[in-house]
Amino acid sequence: MSTPWLHVIGIGEDGVEGLPAATRALIAGAELVVGGTRHLGLARPLITGRTLAWPHPLADGIAEVLRWRGRCVCVLASGDPFLFGIGTTLRRHVERAEMTCLPAPSCVALACNLLGWAEQDASVLSLCGRPMEAVAPALQPGGRLVVLSADEHTPHAFARWLDGRGFGASVLHVLGALGGPDQSHHTATVVETARGDGPLPPRLNLMALEVVADRNAQVIPLACGLPDGMFDHDGQITKREIRAVTLSALAPRRGEMLWDIGGGSGSISIEWMLRHPANRAIAIEKSPARGARIARNALALGVPGLRVMAGEAPAILPRMRAEGLDAPDAIFLGGGISNPGMLEAAWDVLRPGGRLVANAVTLESESAVIAAHARRGGTLTRLHVERLEPIGRFHGFRPGMTVTSYAVGKPA
Repeated sequence: MSTPWLHVIGIGEDGVEGLPAATRALIAGAELVVGGTRHLGLARPLITGRTLAWPHPLADGIAEVLRWRGRCVCVLASGDPFLFGIGTTLRRHVERAEMTCLPAPSCVALACNLLGWAEQDASVLSLCGRPMEAVAPALQPGGRLVVLSADEHTPHAFARWLDGRGFGASVLHVLGALGGPDQSHHTATVVETARGDGPLPPRLNLMALEVVADRNAQVIPLACGLPDGMFDHDGQITKREIRAVTLSALAPRRGEMLWDIGGGSGSISIEWMLRHPANRAIAIEKSPARGARIARNALALGVPGLRVMAGEAPAILPRMRAEGLDAPDAIFLGGGISNPGMLEAAWDVLRPGGRLVANAVTLESESAVIAAHARRGGTLTRLHVERLEPIGRFHGFRPGMTVTSYAVGKPA
């Protein structure tokens, strides 16, 4: 079926009066009109067919929409349906040729125009169904963020969280019911908002943040090789300098999947995901305590989507593939390299064209990577780092353990 039957229509706070005549005609002629209760109320003067308010769970509503396939259906959304909206969800179930999308100005466009911000320079995020920690990587001094709120209580909670991370001097604009007759705009510092100063915004609101970092603000650097102190760990961590070189060898690209075998503190997985919001990672860790620590580190550093799997490699690797998990584009082996069959099992599950990096620190693991290099080629690099440390009243460079790093690409 290629004739469009599903029409996804963006509607603003000004209601049907703000819609073009052709769009109004689509709503009036629809056999089924679907949307939130607020959307249906805005379009009520035009609706002649049946209506459906989105149920909980949403999947039940999607199933009902699909039962009307081939008949004229309109789905109403706020502003741009493809900006954290229902359009993206529907597109997973409906071919593009079967649907049309008629957006209204998005809330982000309205906010940026109201504030005089260049929209392309603002980072757009959402706290609808997402933890506040997901915003952490975007908190860069001088940055501008547009953040969609979950409800009227989000700005206060968000400001308290920001203040706790050292961004109390930032300026927070809370914008409600944009584009409608009840539009509101309240501006205050994060500290003032955290105290509860100012009126409670309407349930439909967004926040625009001008980031100002205090002296001790928790700013996540943009470079590879975060300070070791940013991770909670028990000593099982790929040290900063080695980690930077390791991430370079893993060469993350947008949307790729990493399997981090022997996750430790999760530092490699976390930095992999910080390289791009679309990147994914699974940290495999046999210790429950370390697995919980990895999850805490991931949340604190703004990548709550990091998945932690309990299990021991190499036995768990083929099971993960059998369960339908995406094959890794890259694999990092930070431990257990000398375990029988470890390198072979990792190589077998690696996607063609993928990269494998293994860091060896013992003679046994070094022998294993040297043997793998003889079989498959790749590169072997010796990494040796010395750090200045106090020695009584004096100072000297104390060497860390030498790391032999093996990196190899799997033929496509």
